[in-house]
Amino acid sequence: MALLLRFRAFLALIVLIVLFAFLSSSFLTWSNLITVVVQSSINGLLAIGMTLVIVSGGIDLSVGATAGLCGMIVGALIDVGVPIGALGVVVYPHAWAAVAIGVGAGACIGAVNGFVITRLKVAPFITTLGTLYIARGLALLSHNGSTFPFLNGVRAHGNVGLPWLGNGLLLGIPVPIWLLVVTTVVMSGIAGRTKFGRHVYAVGGNERAAALSGVRVSAVRARVYVISGALAALAGIVIAAQLDSAGADAGAGYELNAIAAAVLGGTSLMGGKGTISGSVIGALVIAVLVDGLLLLGISDFWQMIITGFVIIVAVAIDQVRLDTIKVPWLKGRRNVALS
Repeated sequence: MALLLRFRAFLALIVLIVLFAFLSSSFLTWSNLITVVVQSSINGLLAIGMTLVIVSGGIDLSVGATAGLCGMIVGALIDVGVPIGALGVVVYPHAWAAVAIGVGAGACIGAVNGFVITRLKVAPFITTLGTLYIARGLALLSHNGSTFPFLNGVRAHGNVGLPWLGNGLLLGIPVPIWLLVVTTVVMSGIAGRTKFGRHVYAVGGNERAAALSGVRVSAVRARVYVISGALAALAGIVIAAQLDSAGADAGAGYELNAIAAAVLGGTSLMGGKGTISGSVIGALVIAVLVDGLLLLGISDFWQMIITGFVIIVAVAIDQVRLDTIKVPWLKGRRNVALS
């Protein structure tokens, strides 16, 4: 039973695939499966950063707004460039330089979150909620609420190539899938095989014990927000590349999808427990669920209700798992999670 609960996200994914394959002949087609994985790549990237934040004992509500703002930054760099009034010229950075700037902007937003949380001692929920509004407002102000619609670039400006990041193929596989796979492998390695990763789990599991053992708690927490911000920016840039336009409202509500994917994948909102791979599987579960319901002709309203129900069930199952694991010497007075 414990094994089934531990791998519940993977089992749920298998069950959903079998169910929708039985109910819809279009589900198991290659094109649909690729579409599902591509759709999950955005939530997957956001969920990876969110997982580290939650495992460390925090929360990041700003990732959706960060994605939208950084997409607008890249859109502005590609579409209108950087005017230099003193010289009377406009500089257009290369597409990949614009991507690097956008990801760097996301990391800076994460750094601000980390500073406010660790230095000013503002609760993560309040800090990132405030950042959500600030980032969304800045994105709207950047172009008066309009989009940057021409992200193909101009060859004469040397800034073509951005749409490839969202719609291109590499060895026959869409680029967003490669981004998700590479990010998952790298971040799983960092979380599971480095000192920093061990410190993240230690801080989320017992902050006081981690501090007494020499872990720089504030530094660890600040870094996870930087990572979350950078990955949110990358997700926003991929969205812009897929749509070939950057809009201020891109990424709206995606922070909830990221949290849902992490929770479905087994990340505990109490901190100290969770895996990168589990959260990616959680993102796949959400994508499969939405795609399958869409193929069955179920309305968007019911999709929201069913997705919310699945999330509640996932958390309830996790709580049942915690309640069944007891430390003998506490004689039932307190339940603890053993991972």
